Amino acid sequence: MNLLYLNGPVQNGCFTLADRPGKAVGIRAAEALNTLLGAGPVPHLWNTVTLAGDLRHRDAHDRDTVGRQEREERAITAKYAPAPAPAGGVLTDTAPAVTALALEMTERLLREGVLAVVPTAVRLCTRCGHMTGSVAHTCRACGHHGSRPHTRRLLVWDRPPGTPVLERDDFHAHRSRPPHHLLTIAHNVPEQLILSRTRDHGISLAPLGLDGLVLDPRAGLHIAVLAAAARSSAERPVMTVTENAAANVAAYGAPFRRHNGTRLRYALHGHIPYDDTAALQRLCEVHRVSPALKELFLTWFLPLCSLHLRAGITPAQLPALLKFWRRVHLARPDTPGSDVPAELRRSVAAGDMRWVMDLRTLSRVIPEHPSTQGFAKEPEGAS
Repeated sequence: MNLLYLNGPVQNGCFTLADRPGKAVGIRAAEALNTLLGAGPVPHLWNTVTLAGDLRHRDAHDRDTVGRQEREERAITAKYAPAPAPAGGVLTDTAPAVTALALEMTERLLREGVLAVVPTAVRLCTRCGHMTGSVAHTCRACGHHGSRPHTRRLLVWDRPPGTPVLERDDFHAHRSRPPHHLLTIAHNVPEQLILSRTRDHGISLAPLGLDGLVLDPRAGLHIAVLAAAARSSAERPVMTVTENAAANVAAYGAPFRRHNGTRLRYALHGHIPYDDTAALQRLCEVHRVSPALKELFLTWFLPLCSLHLRAGITPAQLPALLKFWRRVHLARPDTPGSDVPAELRRSVAAGDMRWVMDLRTLSRVIPEHPSTQGFAKEPEGAS
């Protein structure tokens, strides 16, 4: 499969996918689109290089017996409980395949002069030594307010003047304009970006002579997507991501969106208001929506809809969307076909999501049953 949808790696925080289903929107949208394209299962991607993860591990009572990598793996497994692991497995931003690709890409970019390792002026926390950045501010690692100037060799990207970090072609969308503020974020980032960080966990830059430093996790997210795409021989990986996430990571991922003919693009999706469970349950009761149909609405239709309504789905829109979904189900053919229409496949491949609101098209491709692969099945009456 030349094109493949993959979720923007989800931060491995303190939650489960059952209690925070909004965290799974990108995963569910990617799985639904890949199924329509006829692609096999792909891994769920997770971001484990976080300062919050460092702090959790440092404070854990069993830190001397449980390593950081094992702790991250346990936390990811618990995200899906009691369901089994995803059919395509999981891939983290520190997996061996990601680490190897990251070092390969970084070394190539250094040879080409795109990246450099140069003495750079930064600030270090006077209490714990954490690199707080190029300007003085409170240390996020220990909360201390004091810092001192320090110059050390760091991995940097000196962006040529006037070079944008995002262009329209970086978004995978058909006849659709990406939000203007995302195209202008180049004006809000410095021309020199530091791509090495002080973290306890991550892709070590020691092979490049930068002991004690790891690759900036915002770059690593992109490399994880490329590594997952390489597993499926996909040259056109598309990362499902929210506008806010794209704004936060795009600049640091800009040098890492291309490799050996592979080009990564973004597919934007909006927020889904899963939190108002009581209102949603009342809606389902009023419209006599069965538990199975409700599950499909939550886990299949709404994630796809979020790619069409990229600004986000509001609670006020849910009644109309649920009514539409019920009409779609009633219009379903008596004998559902197994083949996805070629025209729909072309739309999915092009990132054109207008078909999601076309009753006739949607009714022909909704799955028979809710997919719970890799997710804990929701208790009846919950959402």
